Amino acid sequence: MQVLQILNSKALQDVVTVKPGSTVGAVAELLSARRIGAVIVSPDGKRVVGIVSERDIVRELGVKGAACMSDKVDDIMTREIIGCARGDSADLVMERMTEGRFRHMPVMEADEMVGLISIGDVVKARLAELAMEKEALTGMIMGN
Repeated sequence: MQVLQILNSKALQDVVTVKPGSTVGAVAELLSARRIGAVIVSPDGKRVVGIVSERDIVRELGVKGAACMSDKVDDIMTREIIGCARGDSADLVMERMTEGRFRHMPVMEADEMVGLISIGDVVKARLAELAMEKEALTGMIMGN
């Protein structure tokens, strides 16, 4: 299965972004309200300058306490983004996420973000693929 198919199967395809300079507190509120695990930091909704996850916020809370809520996301965001392309396989994306120990990956076309997938999206797609393979094999064995 390719990333494009995963994107097409997602109920919500809009990517939640925040502008550089947003506060950690505002991002935490947004993550909670939208029930998501990460946001892309982007000045225009297309160019990715960073990503902030719930893990990043928890890490800062552990170090600075509640005072970090007034800090800027620019201070805690991951700047070295590993992205994928629409044509990449789910297996490749899963491998990259596992090796990098992250759970969200922007889908890029040239230098612009066209989507965002999570490890949950990839696992769901992979499980659906395995179920179809099982069904096909069972049909072959049973003579259907």
